[in-house]
Amino acid sequence: MDKFDFDQIIERQGTGAEKWDGRENIFGSEDLLPMWVADMDFASPPEVVTALTARAAHGIYGYPLRGDGFYQAAIDWLKRRHGWNVNRDWINSAPGVVSAISIALQAFTSPGDKVLIQPPVYPGFFSAVQKSGRNLVLNPLRQEGRRYVIDFADLEAKLASGVKLFVLCSPHNPVGRVWTKEELVTLGELCLKHGTLVVADEIHSDLVFLRKRHIPFASLSPEFAAIAVTCVSPSKTFNVAGLATALTVIAESRMRARYESVLKAMHVEECNIFGITALEAAYRHGEAWLDSLLIYLETNADFLVSFLRQRNCGIEVEKPEATYLAWLDCRSLGLKGANLPEFFASKAKVGLSDGRRFGEQGFMRLNFACPRALLEEGLERIEAAIKLK
Repeated sequence: MDKFDFDQIIERQGTGAEKWDGRENIFGSEDLLPMWVADMDFASPPEVVTALTARAAHGIYGYPLRGDGFYQAAIDWLKRRHGWNVNRDWINSAPGVVSAISIALQAFTSPGDKVLIQPPVYPGFFSAVQKSGRNLVLNPLRQEGRRYVIDFADLEAKLASGVKLFVLCSPHNPVGRVWTKEELVTLGELCLKHGTLVVADEIHSDLVFLRKRHIPFASLSPEFAAIAVTCVSPSKTFNVAGLATALTVIAESRMRARYESVLKAMHVEECNIFGITALEAAYRHGEAWLDSLLIYLETNADFLVSFLRQRNCGIEVEKPEATYLAWLDCRSLGLKGANLPEFFASKAKVGLSDGRRFGEQGFMRLNFACPRALLEEGLERIEAAIKLK
């Protein structure tokens, strides 16, 4: 019997959780099941809770240091889980991965420079580029059946136009792809050819299902490492996003110095004291919990795909290879623009993420990192609303 109870329903209302207590603000109603923002409705690993409780009990929360244990825990984790040998001096911090991307934009590009992303993709990529005054260049992913692939011909044409920096989502949110070695090598060779830097958002790297393996882009060759900023965090993996702690890995010394100079100029180089504690505890002691979580998440993914296909709801979905996010193709429902998210919120009483924010019409993103009973309830609400449509 699994010692971790992911079926337990934990009350989150009234805890200041954006996912639950923000429903009125986001959807205009509290009377819905939230399955949108990317955190999990599971308790973090017991070892993380114990470590945080012990740290809180000390009673003094002054300016923290990142000690040897912090760095070594991250180094050991990246080696053990991903086969990536990282030196301590390559590691820097950020309040979060999107913050790290924004810092990288300031460090390595200038206003007006071209920055490429691959929609449909996490909305923070759009805003980080646009709010920094850089020019957004799109290399849309292409569907082969229901599976998304990179359009390499379009990618090379866009890079050749003078793209300075490429923000890579790996594994990809929201389509759930785990890029293969061949895909990453082709991508990297094109970036080398055209002098484009790569900022790799690898925040979902630990959430990869069976028969797939995440490969850190920078681990593939010294040449790729020399043009890469890799962003990682325990936040998605161990459900500690509220502790605002992320890492960057930059092997090339001049790039690292430029990143550090912006980090310090913005005065965001210090980590959250509890984030430091959580990272070390999670990376040192959370592996058994994560292995059990991945089995549960993949079973949830299988349940979701089977439900939608067997019930003929008119929604198509490809099982994700990673993450706990399902990308629902709702185009056959015939709902345009704001009518689609409004249908789910007001008719199905389920709060999902609007695909338009990711750069694609007719899609919705569903977070299935919740107890099975909540997932089943959400899917049954969707089915019932579609039948009454």
